[in-house]
Amino acid sequence: MNTFYLEILAADRPFYKGECESMQVPISDGQYGIQANHRNAIAAIVPGTLRLRPPGGAEQIAAVSQGLIKVENNTVLILVDTIERPEEIDANRARREAEEAMEAILQKKSIQSYHTAQARMARALNRLKVKEQHMIN
Repeated sequence: MNTFYLEILAADRPFYKGECESMQVPISDGQYGIQANHRNAIAAIVPGTLRLRPPGGAEQIAAVSQGLIKVENNTVLILVDTIERPEEIDANRARREAEEAMEAILQKKSIQSYHTAQARMARALNRLKVKEQHMIN
């Protein structure tokens, strides 16, 4: 099968470097699929589920936050704030973060704090969704 080179970097660590058969990332319009020899592209990543299939391996799933994807010359670079495999997600912590974000949203201190709280809420809810769909707590 044809492959492409994939590098996924989070703000705090490299997540994946190597060949990949296919992958999907969440963008505002839905899931964006990539295979070998994909056309050059740049897109914004939104919180959601990232799926990748290494050559001859099983599909890998991860929860991602916002970021960017760049596809160029059969190489894909993904830069995200955070990325976690289901087994790395602490469901209790994610629930607490969602509750704290909801409280911040309800306080309506400023437009900036409101948008920050919305982003925190989206990330926390996405982490819970990925954890619950792909792994037993």
